[in-house]
Amino acid sequence: MQQEVVLALLAKEPRHGSQLRARLEAALGPVGDGLNAGHVYVILARLEKAGLVERDGAEEPAQRQDRKSYRLTPAGRERLAEWLADVTWPKQDQADFHLKLIVADQGRLADPIALVDVQRRELLRRLRDAQRAAMAEPGDSEAVLLLEGIVLRLQADLRWLEACERTWTERRGKR
Repeated sequence: MQQEVVLALLAKEPRHGSQLRARLEAALGPVGDGLNAGHVYVILARLEKAGLVERDGAEEPAQRQDRKSYRLTPAGRERLAEWLADVTWPKQDQADFHLKLIVADQGRLADPIALVDVQRRELLRRLRDAQRAAMAEPGDSEAVLLLEGIVLRLQADLRWLEACERTWTERRGKR
């Protein structure tokens, strides 16, 4: 999870770490099941050290970490504005997998078509899991849109694997 997500959750008002964690869990739905409860506090500590958040002044310094309230600093608001204006897209894994196919073939380490088949089975498993999770979410859940995005990306990856299989099958036929 990016630190900027935590900054965004603090933009409206100061919040405790437990409030931030609950908000993230609601937004991520079942995708957030692997979210480590302490991760939010690690991020808050890093943001505080970087001067992007500060503890709300009304609290005692000896309070438990989960009861400390944090708010954005002016530097945190500036970083948040930069993040919101950023148009980069998450990096996809196709280049690594493509290179795996090439080096496996060139080094005669594995059959590229067999590697594509194994990868396809894994993506199909993930697709089924994402579809089941989307169907189990209540209609007003914020996580449904995220799950729909995961499903669409997995479907696109599966189409790309079909193209990989066609190409490697044609190459095999020419040898």
